[in-house]
Amino acid sequence: MKFYTAIPKELQDYYHTELEKYREECSYGNLSHAWKHLERAHIIGQQYPYAHSYVHWKMLQFGFKIKSGKEIFGQIPRLIGGGVKSFVGKIPVGNPGGANVPPLKSFPIEKELKDIFIKAEVHSN
Repeated sequence: MKFYTAIPKELQDYYHTELEKYREECSYGNLSHAWKHLERAHIIGQQYPYAHSYVHWKMLQFGFKIKSGKEIFGQIPRLIGGGVKSFVGKIPVGNPGGANVPPLKSFPIEKELKDIFIKAEVHSN
């Protein structure tokens, strides 16, 4: 069994760029665009416990920002369990991480993100 820890340096810039775009879009009040960047950061970082948990933390904060009980209560178990599942390599590949999708369901990864994984020579499970 492979244990995952830190996000590889080849993915760090992509992950941090998505988080920066999230913050930027939030500051402009473009909440739907901001959320899309959180989902992309989630997909990029979901194999790595710290990165995965951090995005769920940001999603929980976003839930408070938009006053969404569904998002708030949906993020709490994801925040608690997501990092553990990442550590042991048992994640639902491509899952965008929001409370609007089943937490254990895999999704197809969009081409742009697949290309990032290929370029970084990192494969999502």
